Amino acid sequence: MKDIYIEGQSLPEVYHKGISALFTGGQLADCSDWNLQNLDSYSQLECRMTIHVEEPLKEPRISKLVICGPRELEQYRLEILDGILDFAVDVEVERNGRLEALEDYTYHHRITQPIDQIEFVINELKRNPQMSSRRAVIGVRNNLLDSKLTNPACLQNIQFFVRNGKLDMCVLFRSNDFAQAFFMNAFALICMQENLADRLEIPVGTYSQTSNSMHVYQQNFPVFQAYARKVIEEPLTELTYYYEGFFKDLMDAEHDSILEDFKKQREKYGLD
Repeated sequence: MKDIYIEGQSLPEVYHKGISALFTGGQLADCSDWNLQNLDSYSQLECRMTIHVEEPLKEPRISKLVICGPRELEQYRLEILDGILDFAVDVEVERNGRLEALEDYTYHHRITQPIDQIEFVINELKRNPQMSSRRAVIGVRNNLLDSKLTNPACLQNIQFFVRNGKLDMCVLFRSNDFAQAFFMNAFALICMQENLADRLEIPVGTYSQTSNSMHVYQQNFPVFQAYARKVIEEPLTELTYYYEGFFKDLMDAEHDSILEDFKKQREKYGLD
């Protein structure tokens, strides 16, 4: 499998560089994903990709080349940071004549249950005055469960380092949909990094993410090709939004409505 390394100052910069790199350097591969088995034949464009962001909070922080709006991004941020979807792991529904969990897992649930790994990381990094630990690791994969799931967790683990007085974050995905999921994943995880840095009272450092299968599915080739053309033809400033002072306000405007929707979902299953 081809290995591609991308680095840049901001998240949109590496995302756009990654679009070009995967489009021009990715390899076509067969795809046997569970949700695509109804197709006679299928291909994906794939590589192993590491992206490295020097300044994760650098503006402009939002790419226009994402398949989501302010509401979807705010909901995903709340799912990752606050666990608003965690209740679905404990709710059983009938499917095909048998009871199954509404959601097999959420990342927040995996991170905080049965132990709160965020608190572990904070305590581990505070364990010595230099905060130089190499043990501040959050494990997301659960082989006991994931080996049996049709849709196992893509995010595998997260590791934090304090280097040069800043909080660095290193993330590993076994599989990552570059067209539909990467930007939302990285944005929400950087928000987690920012929260932990605030609690440690140190600045945010670098963000690095390795995806062992960074891919685009065939059904998304037309959209991805259009994105690749835009990256070539238009400057970064024309393809980005500022988060502070603009996009964050749009996300904040959706906040209460999202919480209300999830409150109604909990009530539907008798949880509130």
